[in-house]
This record gives sequence, structure tokens and C-alpha cells, in this order.
Amino acid sequence: MAPQREWFEKDYYKVLGVESSATEKDISRAYRKLAKQYHPDANPGNAEAEERFKEVSAANDVLGDPDKRKEYDQVREMVASGAGPGGPGGFGGGYPGGGFPGGGQTFNFDDVGLGDILGGLFGGGAAGGMGGGRGRRRRAPQGPTAGADLEAELYLDFLDAVHGVTTTVHLTGEAVCSVCHGSGAKPGTTPDVCPTCGGTGDVLVDQGPFSFSQVCPQCGGRGAIVKDKCRNCKGRGVEVRPREVKVKIPAGVQGGQRIKVAGRGAPGQFGGPPGDLYVVVHVHTHPVFGRSGRANLTVRVPVTFAEAALGAAVKVPTLDTPVTVKVRPGTQSGTTVKVPKRGIAPAKGDPGDLLVTFVVEVPAEVTDEQRAAIEALAATMPADPRVDLGV
Repeated sequence: MAPQREWFEKDYYKVLGVESSATEKDISRAYRKLAKQYHPDANPGNAEAEERFKEVSAANDVLGDPDKRKEYDQVREMVASGAGPGGPGGFGGGYPGGGFPGGGQTFNFDDVGLGDILGGLFGGGAAGGMGGGRGRRRRAPQGPTAGADLEAELYLDFLDAVHGVTTTVHLTGEAVCSVCHGSGAKPGTTPDVCPTCGGTGDVLVDQGPFSFSQVCPQCGGRGAIVKDKCRNCKGRGVEVRPREVKVKIPAGVQGGQRIKVAGRGAPGQFGGPPGDLYVVVHVHTHPVFGRSGRANLTVRVPVTFAEAALGAAVKVPTLDTPVTVKVRPGTQSGTTVKVPKRGIAPAKGDPGDLLVTFVVEVPAEVTDEQRAAIEALAATMPADPRVDLGV
């Protein structure tokens, strides 16, 4: 990809509020936070927030792509060294012959165009090599721009999260206009080719001995002029409206997990692909079961004092059919036993275990007969079970 003029003027790291050494996760996290803060849905009619949203999206479009980020970093290094449009002598200001710092070769801008230099710098290699004459012009076309990623929240029943489910997510966000289908033109009309850029979406700006590509000021990069605008979207080609998206939730999904639905985010610009939708899952609690780690299922099973003291075999619920679990004589309240492979079976990986915790049930009220029996039992027990506490 050819570098854009904005790369020399914009510090995308500052736009996202991250360091230049930030990881991909840091950049993604910062982008999601800012996109949510400045999204048009959260700031209806706020032009400043809308502009900030576009700026954040542009920064993520570059820094979120490893290849683009690498080229962008190289451009920023050139800017930091004094090179770039508008600097002394154009590129390579302060270096004899307009060359780049740190290299053994000197470039003469009277003999080579900007596209040749940037092409060589980024390994692209402009076709035809270096030619004679002033200002061989290489234009970097305004390419399609991917739509922004969107985020939605989904609340699931515990068992739906365990077994997996196909459901519908409701969200309000940018979508292709339902009236003009993205053209921005009034139904029955078509956009006209932009006379300034000839439909390319960008124009060449002279910078002394070379030229640089930038977004067409008349059409804003669309390559077309809409005279009769669609009343529904006012010529933008997109509208903000509620919509439903089907999403397949895999078995074993955990609360807080993000499910990616490719291509269901905001629509792209200039024919670019749509963004992705990320569904953040929240899982309701269950009256019987709990969860431990990725796939272990937990359950608390009450047992009587007699069962805990003498031992017993008790039935325990699972996600399908109950199992019988042995209570060993002398089992203490809070003791946990494991039933292998009877936990959660996630979409990927092995099934977890069922972790059964025994809780000794103490009656809140007793009859006279029960009291007499308990007192008779207590008389046979050690006098003070707390003797080791030193109190």
C-alpha cells in the first residue's frame, strides 16, 4: 500500500492514546474504548464527536494492520528526522542532495518521483525504475476503507452458554441505507462522476519537484457527486438504525468472552468491506450449578449428619442424567470430590469434570425425641473439640 499524506501529518498513536511500542491488544483495547465513547449512537447530532470517531477509526485502520503499521512507522521515522512534505527541500531536508539519513545512497528529487522513493523504501519498487526529467508523478489511489468494528452485549441463560445456542443480537448502529442501498442518491437517480478527480477519489498536489496524492476536496474521496441526495440518509449512503444479527454461540462460552461475527460491523467506505461485530457474552447464574475455570462444573450437595458420619451413596445432578457419588464415612462439610468428564463439554477441547462439594445439613429445629438422641450422642463425643485452639 502507498503511504497517504495523512500519515505525515497525523500521529495515530496519540489519537488512540497509546505508546508507539503498544501491542496489538493494547491498540485494539484503546480503539474499542474510544470508538464506544465517540460512536454516533452515543452522541447524536454531535459533529465534534463524529469527527473524533472518524479519526479514531482511521488510526485503527492503520495501526490495527501489521503491514500498514510497519509502513506507517517508517514514515513517522522520516518525519522525526526532518524528512517529509513541507520540510526543507521536501524529503531529506538537511541532507545533501535530499538523501535519507543513515543510507549510502543520495536521491535527487529532480530525477526521481515520490512514488519511486517511497516504493523503494517500503520494498514496493515503482514500475519503470528511476526516469529522467523533473517530477515523475506517482499517485497513490484512495483505496477502499473497511468499516468500523462494532460491539454488542448478549445475556445468556447458563445452560445456553454451556450447550451453545444460535440466537439474535439486537443493536443500533450504522448500516447501508435501506432506501438508496448505499449510493447516497435519491431513488431513480445516480451519482455523477466527480469532475475534479475524474472518479478516482483523490487528486495530486504539487510539492515542488514532486506531487502527492490526497483525498479529493470536492467529493471527499467518493469519486462521485450526488446532486439529488437520498432523503433518508442525506447522501451519506449509510443510516443509523436498529438491526438484528444472528450469532452462533459455541458450547462452553464463558462470561466476558467476545464472539467475532465477521462482516457484520459498520459498512465500509468507497466499496471497502464492512467491519466485524464483536459480541460480549454475559452469563446468568444457575440455581444449582456453578462453574470453575474453563470447563469444570460445580454443584453443592447437602448431606445429613448421619450420612457424613457413617457414609452413604447419594444421587447428584449433572447436565444430563444424575450420577451416584459415594460419601465416605467421616466426610467433613465442604469436602469436594471429582467426577471425571461429567462437566462442561466445550466446542474445542476436552470435557471438564463435575466438582461435587458436600455440605453437612444442620436442622434449624429439632423435636424432643431428636434432641434427646443428639444429647445422648454428644455425651459419647470428646469433651472439647476446640482444645487445640488454646482458648
